[in-house]
Amino acid sequence: MNIQAPVKVDKAERMRRAREEAYATPLSQFHPGAPRLFQDDTLWPWFERLRKEEPVHYCTNAPIEPYWSVVKYNDIMHVDTNHGIFSSDSTLGGISIRDVPEGYDWPSFIAMDQPKHSSQRKTVSPMFTPTHLDDLAKLIRQRSQTVLDNLPRNETFNFVERVSIELTTQMLATLFDFPWEERRKLTRWSDVSTALPKSGIVASAEERRREMDECYAYMSKLWNERVNSAPRNDLLSLMAHNDATRHMDPDNLLGNIILLIVGGNDTTRNTRTGSVLALNENPEQYDKLRANPGLIETMVPEVIRWQTPLAHMRRTALQDTEIGGKHIRKGDRVVMWYVSGNRDEEMIERPNDFIIDRARPRTHLSFGFGIHRCVGMRLAELQLKIVWEEMLKRFDRIEVVGEPKRIYSSFIKGYETLPVRIPG
Repeated sequence: MNIQAPVKVDKAERMRRAREEAYATPLSQFHPGAPRLFQDDTLWPWFERLRKEEPVHYCTNAPIEPYWSVVKYNDIMHVDTNHGIFSSDSTLGGISIRDVPEGYDWPSFIAMDQPKHSSQRKTVSPMFTPTHLDDLAKLIRQRSQTVLDNLPRNETFNFVERVSIELTTQMLATLFDFPWEERRKLTRWSDVSTALPKSGIVASAEERRREMDECYAYMSKLWNERVNSAPRNDLLSLMAHNDATRHMDPDNLLGNIILLIVGGNDTTRNTRTGSVLALNENPEQYDKLRANPGLIETMVPEVIRWQTPLAHMRRTALQDTEIGGKHIRKGDRVVMWYVSGNRDEEMIERPNDFIIDRARPRTHLSFGFGIHRCVGMRLAELQLKIVWEEMLKRFDRIEVVGEPKRIYSSFIKGYETLPVRIPG
């Protein structure tokens, strides 16, 4: 029985209306960073039109300060790899389209410029060496097997909660050597740290502040334990025993902890969910994968491109410069829309199609480029690869049986729920 048709019909109608709106709206009124476009999954025609008509666009029609949108692959690469011209520094606004709110300006190495960025980043890089990833692979496989073996058959459940969050949180607990029974705190802190006021995740700025203070208090206790004990192979211990990070002030410590929690949570969690949705929306690709599980190797980077779990990164111009013929002034905020660059028709053949055996599947921007390229990208790929190896061994198919509920954010491109069913 084909139960996917209603989802496809709904999506087609939604996209038709979105396309009409995007092409009827004057470019001067565009606000491509509006979170509703991402929550409704109607962003695509807006970015398509920008790529065609104004690939470097200045938005003044937003409830935030004006910003430049850079939407084509090569222009994004230019911004991402010229860190001497485009700053990530949190004191200039940080890495998100919205300036860091006052009182939340916790500096992390992703929101720093050189030389401080690299010195702090290097402290955690030993966690992601090939040798350590080989050790983690055994643990990832064992945990994936346990989680998958406990999923219900012939019963609708939320894939995000039962699989994506659970496996991701288990890995976060391992990376931090965090108390196992309290590991869901890590997921909550990740969600709260990136939540927008209208997201419903927290009721107020005060509540958000309280929960971040709880995060700091809890992690500070673990930090002090690691500082005063022999070095171990976890993220906190690596930072606690390196001169570049051992003497961080409290804000810098919290900033790096939040960065590592969010980085370890959102990329893998949302791409894992997105992979199930993508294969259901493209059943011929699912059939191809089931017939040849070896295609997991190319499917993993393809789904990372297709999902683009971090929709954008922002920089601030350190000097007057030019992108795509547009004059950028010193102090302007410049938003690199990875989600658009990953659909750039000039760089990627049939970019709107999900194709698990692409010839060049790693042609994507999802991990960034330059000095800020994602330090944990190989671990993210490894987790996706292993969970799909184990799912294909167990299940003929995981069926999406309803619309996903997406996150209210134009930064984190993810899911709250994805209702699925595994036929018995």
